[in-house]
Amino acid sequence: MALAYVGLGANLGDAAGTLRQVLDELGRLAGGRVLAASALYRSAPVLAAGADFINAVAAVETTLAPQQLLQQLQAIEHRHGRQRPYTNAPRSLDLDLLLYGQLELNTPALTLPHPRLHERAFVLAPLLELAPALVLPGHGPAAPLLERLAHQRIAKLA
Repeated sequence: MALAYVGLGANLGDAAGTLRQVLDELGRLAGGRVLAASALYRSAPVLAAGADFINAVAAVETTLAPQQLLQQLQAIEHRHGRQRPYTNAPRSLDLDLLLYGQLELNTPALTLPHPRLHERAFVLAPLLELAPALVLPGHGPAAPLLERLAHQRIAKLA
């Protein structure tokens, strides 16, 4: 079993409702289970226009290989109407495989850790909620990285 962290985000439709539903779906993936989920967070789009995003992170224990897990996440996105008309387009659902244990991987289909995870408060805040002492492969402790992103607007939802 491997411990993976999955980032969830949406800014179209009932984004919060979609993320809650997807957390249930992640719990039903073959070869795994959700160990924990962060609170929901509201954040401004980064390098994009559109409505605010609702974000969360789930800790998933899985027997799936990283590429298999990514394929399952993309299948969930597809079921929720995810379209990719252009880079950083608004999203009905965005699922990112952020970390897979301490694995470092760089293939055309998958880079681990997620290549921009250390630059995004909307990822680091919910991730640190689940793993406060997390050390990111190639980047070091995650908490100081979040402190450097104080200029990125993010708010924990009640």
